[in-house]
Amino acid sequence: MNQFRFSRRPDIGDKVRVSFEFFPPKTDEMEARLWDTVTRLEPLKPRFVSVTYGAGGSTRERTARTVRRILNETRLTPAAHMTCVDAARHQVDAVIQEFAGMGVTRFVALRGDPAAGVGTAYRPHPDGYANGAELVGALKSVGDFDISVSAYPEKHPESPDFATDIDMLKRKVDNGATRAITQFFFDNDLYERYVERARRAGIYIPIVPGILPVHNFTQVANFSLRCGALVPAWLAERFEGLENDPQTHALVASAVAAEQVHDLVERGVGDFHFYTMNRADLVFAVCHMIGIRSHESEAAGSAAA
Repeated sequence: MNQFRFSRRPDIGDKVRVSFEFFPPKTDEMEARLWDTVTRLEPLKPRFVSVTYGAGGSTRERTARTVRRILNETRLTPAAHMTCVDAARHQVDAVIQEFAGMGVTRFVALRGDPAAGVGTAYRPHPDGYANGAELVGALKSVGDFDISVSAYPEKHPESPDFATDIDMLKRKVDNGATRAITQFFFDNDLYERYVERARRAGIYIPIVPGILPVHNFTQVANFSLRCGALVPAWLAERFEGLENDPQTHALVASAVAAEQVHDLVERGVGDFHFYTMNRADLVFAVCHMIGIRSHESEAAGSAAA
C-alpha cells in the first residue's frame, strides 16, 4: 500500500516548497554557525528565508546586517521580520524604509512578544502600531510587499477564544497579508481544524505550517508551555531517556519531524516553514526525507556520470 501514498512518490520533492527561519547572531561564534547553516541549506532552494527581529528592535542592527549579507552574498530571498513592540510608528516606518531601500520585498509582520518575554502581559506602545493587522497596513502603505503573518493552530495564548483569534487573522488578511505561517505544533489534527475554521471565516490565503525539529526536547517543552503549544504524551515518550544521548536524540528528532511533514503532505499540504534555530543538520535531513534534494549534489552527480 505504501507505494500508492502521495508522500512516497519519487517526484514529491518537486511539489513541496519550503522556507526557513533564521535569527541574527549575537556573537562571532553564533555568526559563524549561522553562515554554516545558510551555506548548508541554500542549495535546497527555499522560496524565501526569514530573519527574526527582537522586541523593540533590540536586534535591528544585527537583523539588518544579516538581511544585507543574504542579499549580497547568496541567491536566497530574505524576508525581514517586523514587530510592533516598544516602538513608535515613526520608528517602525523608518525601519520599513531602511529594509525597502536595501531591496527587501518580503516581510514577516508580527505584533511581537512582550519585551519581558513570552507569557508576560503585552502593552502596546502609546504611539505605536497596536497589533499585527495595523503593521500589515503600514507595510502596504509603503509598497506592494509580500507579507507573511502569524497564525496559531492552538490559538494565541492571549486570545480568549478561537473566534477572536480568527478575527485577528481576518483583519491581517483584509489589510493585505499574503500568507500566514503558523506557530509550531505537533498534532496535525489541530492544524487541520484551524485551517477549516479560517476557511469558514472567509480566509483563503495559504496557511503554511511552521515545523520545529526538536533540537532539545527539554527546551522545546518548556517554551511550548509558555506559548500554549501542546506537547503530546507520545512525543515526550519518543525522547524519554535521551537527555545525555545527543546523537540518538538527533536521529529521533529528524524522524519525528519527517513523519509530521509526510502526514501533512498526505493531507494536501505543499508548503512548509522550518524554524531552523540556526542549525542545519535536522532541517536538511527532514528535507531530504521528503524528497527535496540539494541542487549542488544533483549537479555533482550529473558531472560524475
